[in-house]
Amino acid sequence: MPVTPVRRRWRTVALAASAALVGLTVPALTAPSAGAASAPPAGVASAAYDDTYYADAIGRTGPALKDSLHTIISDQRKLSYSAVWDALKVTDQDPNNSGNVILLYSGISRSKSRNGGNTGDWNREHVWAKSHGDFGTSTGPGTDLHHLRPEDVQVNSIRGNKDFDNGGSAFGNSGGSLTDSNSFEPRDAVKGDVARMVLYMAVRYEGTDGWPDLEPNDSVTNGSAPYHGRLSVLKQWHQQDPPDAFEKRRNDVIHASYQHNRNPFIDHPEWVEAIW
Repeated sequence: MPVTPVRRRWRTVALAASAALVGLTVPALTAPSAGAASAPPAGVASAAYDDTYYADAIGRTGPALKDSLHTIISDQRKLSYSAVWDALKVTDQDPNNSGNVILLYSGISRSKSRNGGNTGDWNREHVWAKSHGDFGTSTGPGTDLHHLRPEDVQVNSIRGNKDFDNGGSAFGNSGGSLTDSNSFEPRDAVKGDVARMVLYMAVRYEGTDGWPDLEPNDSVTNGSAPYHGRLSVLKQWHQQDPPDAFEKRRNDVIHASYQHNRNPFIDHPEWVEAIW
């Protein structure tokens, strides 16, 4: 059900940047490829939000920080699942080819027009597997851009609903990603991205707005339960692969032009340890 807006000061800037899903003005793309660690240190660009967007969270830790961030990021605009197609063509645009998107796990640059369900197409990958909590593709967690990414149809199928962990074997178009019978390891350049997307979902969806209470744990056999693993590994990946220019721009685009909320762990990586 709709979330009651709780904080409005910051939205003046965001809504001025975009009033609809057409005629978008988004942050400029940077030249480095996805995964390149050439952005300013974390916290520099996000500092402008500390006195506004994150004001109620600054100085908190543990459950108090998690609760505050949940309230902040729950004030969002929701997209339909069909609208996600066009949004991903903007959020995940290849910095070196405006006609392409970067596929998350494989790292391939593929034409925006190749979205679909056939071999050679890309589709909409739910990083927090939609069966973990059984929320499907309904408007809400099933359409939240902060964990939806373009991926090759076959690679998406290979990942399936597996939890994340280290280990496994390579596969076609893996790009360095690995898989085994019960887990999936993304390529090194997006390990941190995956971790921060999973942890965003755990803070955004707390069971208070008609959706399951999503939580990370240290299991790789979560099935349809509203949990995702493996937390200890995700924390390692978060440290090993800090937010880069591609990930930061993506966060800005979603905030300014689509959902009007942010992934706090991109802006403040230290908050992962402060909560977990």
